[in-house]
Amino acid sequence: MNFLNPYIFIPLIIAFVAVVFFTPFVRKTLISANITDNPIVSEHSHKQGTPTMGGLAIILGLVLIACIYSQNQILLITTGVMIAAAIIGLFDDLLGLKTKEIQKVAKNVTSQVVELGRLKLQPGEEARVATPKAKEDVDKLIKQEKIEIIRELPIKSEISEREKILSQIFVSLFLVVSGAVPFVLSDFNMGLLSIPIAIIGVVGAINAVNLIDGMDGLASGVMGIASLFCAIFSLLTSRFDIAIAFMALAGVCFGFLVYNRMPASIFMGDTGAFALGGFYASASILGDLIVFAVIVIAVPIISVVISLLHRSHVIKLPVEPLHHTLNYKGLSEGKIVALYWVTTLVICIIALYFYKLF
Repeated sequence: MNFLNPYIFIPLIIAFVAVVFFTPFVRKTLISANITDNPIVSEHSHKQGTPTMGGLAIILGLVLIACIYSQNQILLITTGVMIAAAIIGLFDDLLGLKTKEIQKVAKNVTSQVVELGRLKLQPGEEARVATPKAKEDVDKLIKQEKIEIIRELPIKSEISEREKILSQIFVSLFLVVSGAVPFVLSDFNMGLLSIPIAIIGVVGAINAVNLIDGMDGLASGVMGIASLFCAIFSLLTSRFDIAIAFMALAGVCFGFLVYNRMPASIFMGDTGAFALGGFYASASILGDLIVFAVIVIAVPIISVVISLLHRSHVIKLPVEPLHHTLNYKGLSEGKIVALYWVTTLVICIIALYFYKLF
């Protein structure tokens, strides 16, 4: 495949321009409807009022590409799965507009480290009283004059983890019933095992993208880089139909990044994170590049694994997920995002190099 052929990059360019065009309209509409973010992380309180559910612009961009390349069956199927995933994410975003509870924010007013729940607050440090253990500790610490309650934060409502996983499995069934899931994956005849692999792939990708969507430009940048390299990989393996899908995905990610980069003027929300994850997984499975696609999103996958270990009490994080822990430890948001982007880019280059080598 000749990479100098400009036609190869047309889906990326169209998708990029489309999302750059659609996002201001979506943003204005969301602000008018008062669909804005209310961060629960104290360090992100300055982001309050930023419109969320910006993933609607991403969806519009990908639907436009699907209409232009309507003869591309794989693109149509991946777009269908993406829409199903986005709808589930949209419900979660809408539910998040409702307040579940009010949590207190405590501040260490001593000159010593104070333990609040699973956190160790440095002098002058603030933290939400979120966990059951922290809620047990707070009254005692107030009486001991070790902490003060400085403000309260509304906590969003959300569906339970079990309901969220079940809804994501439901999304994966859209891919399964298409009948397009190949029985041969990575040169192995998987037979009917390809069906649970597809389900796990969709659920895993949605959660991976959703988990890293917690800082300006983090998810859109990582997924844009990974998608671009998946497109290049598809071209190297002469799968132009798959390359179109990944070029489009890279284009919408980079187009959204224009407004989502730090300081973000709009967030993708679960609507966008679910859409990106569903599209990415579906294209990877239908294009039979699962191994490469998994490797290039190693950063979000590692983040998921670390969160699972934390929730299983195998390891202990001061805050979850990993990028918030890094922020808690003193690394700035800009540096964390840059670290995730650069690490993803390096992994992509190495993965492509070894593919060409072997």
